[in-house]
Amino acid sequence: MIQADAFVEAARARGFAFYSGVPCSYLTPLINYVIDAPALSYVGAANEGDAVAIAAGAALGGRSAVVMFQNSGLGNAVNPLASLNHVFRIPLLVVVTLRGEPGGAADEPQHELMGRITTRQLELLEIPWQRFPDQPAAIGPALARAEAHMIATGRPFALAMSKGMVTAHPLTRAPKRQPPRALPPAAAAGPELDRAGALRVIQEVAADLPMVATTGYTGRELCALGDRLNQFYMVGSMGCASSFGLGLALARPSRRVVVIDGDGAALMRLGAFATIGAEAPVNLVHLLLDNGMHESTGGQATVAGAIDFCALAAACGYAVVERAASAEALAEALRRAGRGPRFIHVPIKPGVSERLPRPTVSPEDVARRFRDFVEHGG
Repeated sequence: MIQADAFVEAARARGFAFYSGVPCSYLTPLINYVIDAPALSYVGAANEGDAVAIAAGAALGGRSAVVMFQNSGLGNAVNPLASLNHVFRIPLLVVVTLRGEPGGAADEPQHELMGRITTRQLELLEIPWQRFPDQPAAIGPALARAEAHMIATGRPFALAMSKGMVTAHPLTRAPKRQPPRALPPAAAAGPELDRAGALRVIQEVAADLPMVATTGYTGRELCALGDRLNQFYMVGSMGCASSFGLGLALARPSRRVVVIDGDGAALMRLGAFATIGAEAPVNLVHLLLDNGMHESTGGQATVAGAIDFCALAAACGYAVVERAASAEALAEALRRAGRGPRFIHVPIKPGVSERLPRPTVSPEDVARRFRDFVEHGG
């Protein structure tokens, strides 16, 4: 067994100071230590996929990041691990537990299958792994191997943790208080803008800000309107744009970060709203373009018509909640000063050009140039 500080401080010496995760009893000592350490950051995510996206955003913002979760949640994390981290080459150190591993500690029946296949899943995801170090002398070599792989490939490396590898560490830090909740504004009139019109306003007003566009037509149309270094076009990882933006905003608190979300994507991972509200990044602007449909995957309706996204954001603790149905209202909302997180709901009309091109720049190049923009200010 090792103590939590032995691993975490060795990781910090190598630059790993940003953590996101979902609790597991095996991970409790590590999570508690990170939460208590004033020089470290821990973001508790609503689910494992969100944790991966948050850590990926922080990594692209220049902070070496660790993501931790139970192996029963590995399936939830497959989407961003495969279509965000792998495609854009965003390295993370992944600590995943081995609940239900063959020959291991007795556990609940729901862990039996995952216990047998966890390491094979990592291999299928092309994520190399090794056992989490259970002796102090093994910590350095494990971290060195992980770091070497991440530097060489730009992709994640995993440490698989069995029960009882880390001694208990009590949590002493008090939980965060929820920020004051905004009152949702009255419902806006019907949409005046289509997606392209809304994106033109956003490009014009936020031209010097890091901008994350959700998967599908939003990223493609933003690129078609003008490919720029400050624009990150999500692919795959549906619903992860806001979590990715949260990680980026926390990693770069001096930069205002704009996330352009969609109703279908937001509905996939509503828990991200609560995490954003709790973390309360003052520099995050979360825009939601709402046409009430999964337009890029067939045009089927979402349930957005039955949801008040502004009321949801207010209930989750966003500092400012606004509606913007016109170009003028959207531009004004984006220019308005004030502390965030800010949520702007933008109802839009359906419709997209039949000749909408796909970005010609590769995801790896998008990530590289976006990282440079964030680091050097454009």
